[in-house]
Amino acid sequence: MVRGTSLSNYPKLVSQLGGDPAALLAIAGIDTATVGRQDVFVPLPRVATAIESAAEATSTPDFGRRLAQLQGIEILGPVGVAARTAPTVADALRIFEHFLSAYSPAISLRVTTLADPECTFIEYLMIGADLPLHPQGNELSLGVTLRVLRFLLGAGYSPLAVHIPHQPLVAAEDYRHYFGCRPVFAEHSMGFTIRTADLSRPLHRDKLAHDAVVGYLATITTAEPRTIASVRTLVRQLLPSGTVTLDLVAEQLNLHPKALQRRLAPDGTTFAAIVDEVRRELAERYLRDTRITLAHLARELGYAEQSVLTRSCYRWFGRGPAAYRKQLQPS
Repeated sequence: MVRGTSLSNYPKLVSQLGGDPAALLAIAGIDTATVGRQDVFVPLPRVATAIESAAEATSTPDFGRRLAQLQGIEILGPVGVAARTAPTVADALRIFEHFLSAYSPAISLRVTTLADPECTFIEYLMIGADLPLHPQGNELSLGVTLRVLRFLLGAGYSPLAVHIPHQPLVAAEDYRHYFGCRPVFAEHSMGFTIRTADLSRPLHRDKLAHDAVVGYLATITTAEPRTIASVRTLVRQLLPSGTVTLDLVAEQLNLHPKALQRRLAPDGTTFAAIVDEVRRELAERYLRDTRITLAHLARELGYAEQSVLTRSCYRWFGRGPAAYRKQLQPS
């Protein structure tokens, strides 16, 4: 699920390009009344379908990036308010890491320092069951993230590199011009490499507003109905480290492990089931959208050995990872 603001200005752009936004939204199963609304959630696969179909219907290969130019930090609602009133850029990014699930339980952000300590990677994570192939959605997400960075760091800000999980849809130089940095395609992770020094840059802090909004976000993102979304986000962040355990995730949520299991039980699931589900969704996306090696994929899913990945794929998909990847490739 994702807020209706994810489609802000979608009808305007589609109309400008000669398309019929109402028809495209109807095909995707989206009520036009939900577009642009902060108080309504829309299924993420339907949003992805609407964006991809608009690009095809209007013959606009950069539709996602064009739509991003019509959106900004305001689509994030209170999450954006909390970020822009934080003391520093690092604090703003921590807000996104902790509370982006209030915008969409299927989306999260992870900030990691790279081998070169002068560089930091901002990874945009998107997990969704049955999410269709969505290069336009990826580019929309990257475009909005860039606009947020430029809101925080200045209109002329340029990252060091943008990491895109698919092959270029137009000339690579067009991406370089749009993002203001070096594009790297067919990456297993999506996001931006920035200068670590940028994290310490101060923002226009408003402590009163910041504390009030963070308090509100804490109440809506720690409520029991959001427990599954929070667990999924933490599992996705921890998988590559190989440290996904019930005890660790429960600790991150300030819960006893047994209390966390009790919260999951009414929804008919368990911690182990969520871990398996996240792994399956990630495996499908990586095998479909990237050229990541199977050894690398096994590490991304937190498996110690590639043979465990193979057994899991047989259980999930009825065939091994290489065969399943071949099946997913367009004929």
